[in-house]
Amino acid sequence: MRRLWALRWWIIALVMLGAMLNYLTRATMGVAAPTMLADLSISEREYGWITGAFQAGIMLQPAVGYVLDTLGLRTGLAIFAGAWSAISIAHGFASTWPAFAALRGLLGFAEGSANPAGMKVVATWFPARERGFAGGVYNIGASFGTMLAPPLVAWAILAFNWRAAFIITGLLGLVWTALWWWGFRTPDQHPRLSPQERAKILEGQEPDLHDDGARPSMLKLMARRDFWGIAIPRLLADPTWGTLAFWIPLYLVQTRGFDLKQIAMFAWLPFLAADLGCLFGPAVVEFLQRRGVSLINARRGAFTLGALMMTGMMFVGRVESPYLAIALLCLGGFAHQTLSVTVITMASDLFKRNEVATVAGMAGTFGNLGVLIFSLLIGGLVATVGYDPFFLALGLLDLVGAAVLWTLVRDRPVRAPVSELPAA
Repeated sequence: MRRLWALRWWIIALVMLGAMLNYLTRATMGVAAPTMLADLSISEREYGWITGAFQAGIMLQPAVGYVLDTLGLRTGLAIFAGAWSAISIAHGFASTWPAFAALRGLLGFAEGSANPAGMKVVATWFPARERGFAGGVYNIGASFGTMLAPPLVAWAILAFNWRAAFIITGLLGLVWTALWWWGFRTPDQHPRLSPQERAKILEGQEPDLHDDGARPSMLKLMARRDFWGIAIPRLLADPTWGTLAFWIPLYLVQTRGFDLKQIAMFAWLPFLAADLGCLFGPAVVEFLQRRGVSLINARRGAFTLGALMMTGMMFVGRVESPYLAIALLCLGGFAHQTLSVTVITMASDLFKRNEVATVAGMAGTFGNLGVLIFSLLIGGLVATVGYDPFFLALGLLDLVGAAVLWTLVRDRPVRAPVSELPAA
């Protein structure tokens, strides 16, 4: 079989495509919400429970990560991707808020596989010096998928109805599941990986983080301060993404007076900015490493810079111009992905290859717990206090996360090579 040049970048491109469809599927509800809620007479409080059910399901990421570490990436992710695609299609046939809540819970569980699987691919297929960039590339899929949701869902609603949007995204997911099963293997099994690239991958990874064949122990992992050093910042950071994906379309309709066509025109812009943040974070890490900063300290520095930029979110509800509010939301999307891709990648810097998916899933549980709490608070309080207090909180929480990251995560004594840019 013919070898493929730079196969690891083809693999991460496949993962990016899967992440794009994963996040497109989960973001479909947020864009369809104004039309769907009016059609089915679902209240904001009930919608809060619907979005909360998704977060409750996705909080089971430790179990998902454990399955991926146990069954392997190819089989495990194929099962979860097929499941989330079928569940998305089922959304198109639901008619009551409890039915949507049940489906969202199941969808959250299945879609919780995206981040642990992505980090395990990065840890398995890339040398240390390229992991930050590779993590940024696959996280572009998350931003791009959420960015596609407003125009795609608006088109489906205008051309057909809101139910068609869920069916279309689910069918796309089934196509990707087949591509994944056909195209993915681990480096030691892939027939198209050249001996030179295989050696490059192995030589660039930390010897003390190689797969030792042991099954990961969640209790032992939770006893490590490094785990809490990345889990708590995710608890504080992830509500930004949940707010952008699930609540901003409603905010633009209810508070800024946007209609469906304006949602299609503007609601995707924060996710375009987030795509740029996915690459900006690794670029900051590389910039700092070239100036002698260790890998871990460079990642902490990039997270802190993102947290400082996030303070712009405090003013979203205070500005009069809706377009300035959109610009601040774009800054928030850019800043969030700058820090988010940084802290997510740290799982592969600190833990063994056979622990990465489990750790990423456990940290993801805390991130989605933050989204769950924040979403329930918005659903229960927005009618009485408005959105301003929530934007204020989003602007400040990541500063606390940065302090935790600097306090709990220890620097590694050996630095990774300085460049995170891709090489052949």
